[in-house]
Amino acid sequence: MLTAFTAGLLLITVSELGDKTFFIAVILSMHHSRRLVFTGVVAALAAMTILSVLFGQAASLLPKVYIHYAEIGLFLVFGIKLLYQASKMTAAGEQAAMSEEIEEAKAAVEKADLQLPKQKTALSIVIEAFILTFMAEWGDRTQIATIALAAGNNAIGVTIGAILGHAICAAIAVIGGKMIAGRISERQLTFAGGCLFLIFGVVAAFEGA
Repeated sequence: MLTAFTAGLLLITVSELGDKTFFIAVILSMHHSRRLVFTGVVAALAAMTILSVLFGQAASLLPKVYIHYAEIGLFLVFGIKLLYQASKMTAAGEQAAMSEEIEEAKAAVEKADLQLPKQKTALSIVIEAFILTFMAEWGDRTQIATIALAAGNNAIGVTIGAILGHAICAAIAVIGGKMIAGRISERQLTFAGGCLFLIFGVVAAFEGA
């Protein structure tokens, strides 16, 4: 269980910093109560984590050998892809990638604001943060990785670790996200994420052996 918890915590904490959901939390917290934004964001990410773990548990019913090789393959492919992206990133490309994430987050928030009343209640702010975060996280790399982790590891450990990782990233975003965003290195985060995925792939291979 401890291994699954650590894997979930590390995977999410490294992968989610500088992600679209991170910037959604940053932007929302600049206009609304940080407490309400944090509540909505973490609730959405917790719900997504639980859903992903359930998908992983359902997948674990398949023959173990298929699950084993699929888990290894996913982690290795993600790791190699991220390392390749990191190696190709220049300073300008790094800035462009970060700007693209921020612009996508801004567009999502602005679209949601147009569909909601101008006078927002506490509940509407929480709901807005929940829906925007849930939709942005759906189909994301971390969701697929969480499913893979849950298929081959302790479900409770993965769930607790991943939710804690999401909560840490959300807290960073709402408390000091605007200041931190300018200091985040997309290249370093991508490189760290790639190394982490490769490590998980290698560990999964050795555990199977």
